[in-house]
Order: sequence, then C-alpha cells, then structure tokens
Amino acid sequence: MIPVFAFAGKRVAVFGLGGSGFSTAQALVAGGADVRVWDDNEHAREKARAAGLRIDNFAGADWSWFETLVLSPGVPLTHPAPHWSVVKAREAGVEVVGDIELFCRERRRLAPDAPFVAITGTNGKSTTTALTAHLFRALGFDVEVGGNIGTPILALAPPAPGRVHVVECSSYQIDLAPTLDPTVGVLLNVTPDHLDRHGTMENYAAIKERLVAGAEHAVVGVDDAFCAAVARRLEESGRDVVEISAAGRLEGRGVSYEDGALYRLDEHGRGLIADLSGIGSLRGAHNGQNAAAAVAALRAVGLEGAGVARALASFAGLAHRMEEVGRAGKALLVNDSKATNADAAEKALLSFRDIYWILGGRPKAGGIAPLRPLFPRVAKGYLIGEAADAFAQEIGDAFPVVRCETLEKAVPAAVADAQNSAASEPVVLLSPACASFDQFPDFEKRGDRFREIALSLIAGSKR
Repeated sequence: MIPVFAFAGKRVAVFGLGGSGFSTAQALVAGGADVRVWDDNEHAREKARAAGLRIDNFAGADWSWFETLVLSPGVPLTHPAPHWSVVKAREAGVEVVGDIELFCRERRRLAPDAPFVAITGTNGKSTTTALTAHLFRALGFDVEVGGNIGTPILALAPPAPGRVHVVECSSYQIDLAPTLDPTVGVLLNVTPDHLDRHGTMENYAAIKERLVAGAEHAVVGVDDAFCAAVARRLEESGRDVVEISAAGRLEGRGVSYEDGALYRLDEHGRGLIADLSGIGSLRGAHNGQNAAAAVAALRAVGLEGAGVARALASFAGLAHRMEEVGRAGKALLVNDSKATNADAAEKALLSFRDIYWILGGRPKAGGIAPLRPLFPRVAKGYLIGEAADAFAQEIGDAFPVVRCETLEKAVPAAVADAQNSAASEPVVLLSPACASFDQFPDFEKRGDRFREIALSLIAGSKR
C-alpha cells in the first residue's frame, strides 16, 4: 500500500468502492486523512464497513465540509452527464480527482526522481505495460506494475529511489489526474472508443494527450492522425519526443517495427535493436508497435543495448491476448479470448495463416463484415454462442464452417481438423470477435476454459 500522507488532515470523500476505490480509501486513512466513503452498491458498503471505513451517504451530506472528492474511474465525470456527486462537489468548490492523481502527489512528496512510466492508448496498453515492466525487471530494477492493468496503483509499494512504477492509465483515470507528470509518458494510438464517456473523438484524444503533455519524456505512436498531431505539437514546443511506428511513418527520432524487427533512428543513423521474428508473444505488427513503445520508454531513460534485446525474447505475453497455449501435434493452439470485437480479432487473423478459427458469442455492432479481406487466411470456422447463425450468413461460402455451440465441441473439432490438414503449421485460434456474456461471465473465464480444453488435448497428443 502507498499511504497518502500528502492528504494528511484533509477531509476527503471517496465515491465508488470497487478495487481502486477501496484501495484509495484505505491508503488515505493510512496517510492520516479524514475519510468518508459511499457506494450505491450495498455489498460494497458492507465490505467497507467491515474494513473499518466510515460510511456516509453523500446524497444528503454537507459538501462544504469536504476538501476533495476522489472519484472511481468508472463513475461519469463529464459525459453523458456528470454524476450527481461530481455536481455537488463542484457546487461546493471541492476538487474532483482520482487515484492516479493521489499517486502523483505522493510521489512528488516522497521521491520525485523515482522513475514513473505511464502508458495509455486505445489498444495495446496492457501488453505494453506488462512488457515495459518485464524489461525493467530483466535489467535488475525493482519494479511495481499496476493501475488499469490489475493492481490498483495505491495498492502498490510506495515510490522510492531506484524503484520503477509502470502504470497503465485509462482515459477515465487520466481525466481525473490534472497534475499527471510521469518520467516517461507513452501514447500508443487513438481510435474511436468510450465516446459515450468523452463526447467526441477530439475530447477523447485531448484527454489521452494530457498523459504525454505532462511527461518529462514523451513516447508517441505516429501511425494514426490524432497521435501524429500530438507528436508534432510536442516537438514544436521543444519537448523531448521519441516517435514509434509500425507503418514506416517516423519523421523524427524514434523506434520503428519493420519486417519483424525493431530499429532505432537517431542522430547516429539507423540501427537494429532486436529481431522479434522468433518471439511468439510479440507476433504481429500490433505487438511490434507495443514492443517499439516499451523499448523507446527504456531508451528515454538511458537504457538500451543487448540486455534489452535478450529481455524481449523472454517475454511470456499476457493471458487471453494471442496467448500461445501449446502444440497438439503440429497444431498451435492460441487463446485470443480478449478479442471481443472485429477490430481486436483482426490483429490475430493478420498474424497467422492456415487458421482453424473458433468464433462467436454475444455479437457486437458491425459483426465480422470488416474482417472479410482476411477470410482467405482461414481454413475452417467453428461457430459458438448466440452469433452462430449471423456469422454463418456473413461468412457465406468464403470458408467452410461448422456450428459447434460450445467450446467443449469446437476445440476438439478444430484440433482434429488442423492435425489432419496438409498445412505444415496450422493454428487453432480462439478469437471470438464477440462478447462472452452468452456463455461466460467475462472473456477471462472463456479463455480459461479454452486453455483447459487445449491443455488436455495437448497432453493427449503426447501419449
């Protein structure tokens, strides 16, 4: 835990008692703040009460008593309308912040020079966060990793000289961190997302930009128009910017991914950093961009060389994100359960050929029509869940399909067909392009079940 002594003696309201809100309340109490908490969910309130936190129904509270409202990132700040607690706070002149902001203030108090890498982007931020932390650890650093990637930031060990914090930041968290000031800020990409919470693409992109605008060193992807404009603005203002690209668009100093390898471009010219072609966890151009960002983050603080290249090769990847479970005979089994829409599934389809594709679940708007140009990569499809009929119609005669209904039927069927195929390296790919909620509570449980079935088939193939 990071006790937030920066708020010692202050009167603080904490609204929202999920993972980050609960940790925030405890960290504030440990730091000497006078804390009141509330959540509309009774179970959350009971958990807080059992932990000794003071419950206060903010709807009837005297807001002039509070000095700060710490808001859970899941609670609307601006769109579609500010939450009622935000309205009351603003009417009373109470600042509204989130847990990332509390961390920043505590870091400035404790160890302002302690390395702090903050990472955001519409896509790829979790993999980039995990990879960046892995690289620092491999080079011998004491590393804390968290934020939007799992462990709430205030549940980590406190900032200290020599300790690196690598933190994934969502747009919601950035919006609640007005003084966000990382040592290295990484902005991977910006594509349409969360517009129900941010109103417009321009507002969404501006929020993402804040993370790198406040950074000592900015690492910015330049493969989309929004981020390329951010990089230009920062460079024109004299800021330290390292560009990254997986599409040959570097204009300034940076790191690029080309033909399966990472290259640096700087005042010394162009040079090879690392060959990624044999690293399964970093397969595909999207992971090339993630790796370029992680390497650029380390280079920004003076870390480079053969140790970084070796560390890239030992990265295991994240569960449910093109996770290579293993081989059943010649068939590679890949768990990409995190691909809950067509845009996410596209990354996996671009990364393989001779694909035995398990897809379906609860469909999202747009279906899989955008993936039609990649259908020639698919040898056969195995349809599960509610989307089966609609997907069969969209696929038509592009490739053969079989309706399997469940993973229990789909995985063995796909493995058997892949093993019996003429392909030398067939891939059994779970990349559903759908939400999981028709059969599983979340994509993690869906991926876990795929892995269980896959491992049993892999074990059977070795007997």
